[in-house]
Amino acid sequence: MKKLVEKINLEVAVFQKNAEAQLVKGNKAAGARARKAALALMKDLKEFRKESVEASK
Repeated sequence: MKKLVEKINLEVAVFQKNAEAQLVKGNKAAGARARKAALALMKDLKEFRKESVEASK
């Protein structure tokens, strides 16, 4: 689960960097990268929730 949390933290950083580039600089490619990171982040957050529930049992 520790690796999953590290992966989530990395994806959050990637998302923040690209979302900021899209908002501040109007970089359309950064927007696409931010959306891709958001999808990966959602997937990993669901996996984290699943593992967390299992660990609490």
